[in-house]
Amino acid sequence: MTILLSAFLLGLMGSFHCAGMCGPIAIALPLHGNTVSQKIFGGALYNIGRTLTYGIMGAVFGLLGQGIQMIGFQQKVSVLMGGVMIVSVLFPALFRNQYSLDKSWFSVVGKLKKSIGQLFTIRSFSSLFFIGLLNGLLPCGLVYMAIAGAIGVGNVGEGSLYMILFGLGTIPMLLAISLAGNVMSLTVRKRINRLIPVLVVVVGLLFILRGLSLGIPYLSPPKQKIEQKFEKSLEKNSANLHWDSKPECCSIK
Repeated sequence: MTILLSAFLLGLMGSFHCAGMCGPIAIALPLHGNTVSQKIFGGALYNIGRTLTYGIMGAVFGLLGQGIQMIGFQQKVSVLMGGVMIVSVLFPALFRNQYSLDKSWFSVVGKLKKSIGQLFTIRSFSSLFFIGLLNGLLPCGLVYMAIAGAIGVGNVGEGSLYMILFGLGTIPMLLAISLAGNVMSLTVRKRINRLIPVLVVVVGLLFILRGLSLGIPYLSPPKQKIEQKFEKSLEKNSANLHWDSKPECCSIK
């Protein structure tokens, strides 16, 4: 529960970073409708679309974490993901310009931005939703940190929930920006942005504690408890698959 709560807090505090990075998109959103309620609804659709994309990404990377857990490395991965978060804050230069992005990658991002630009010319509620869906795929360092968390939880459902909570945390700020243009001064945003690295380190420490299995309630449960939870999750998934695979003649009507 503490880990999942940290996802929401990461999104909430990180949204002040988003105000600088994604703020221009939020301000320029073609909010549909003439009334305040219609504009709020349109802005909410954009953010729901973005959060839905995060949830799908969380399920994918949660599945990766679950696969790692099945071969017995989940605790090490939890520690590793926490370490990556902390190192990314303490030594940000290590994560800059270390990877040569080929033309194909730039082409994908370029096409994505072009598609978003085309949707901006359509003033409708559905276009706002699809702008959010695509915007969730744009490269973002803070989203990468959340993805590391989704891998660390080691479960499809919890990985998806982790990313959804992260997305929900970013909604208040970005929705307010969409409606009001700019709700906070640059000075205030800069001050809050200084707290984001601290929060990322705290989240990283939580993942490290979780992986160490020190027997601390809610923070670092014992290994046996984590394994029991994982086994129950697998049993539930197996039961659901078995039920879905039953022939129609055998199902209860």
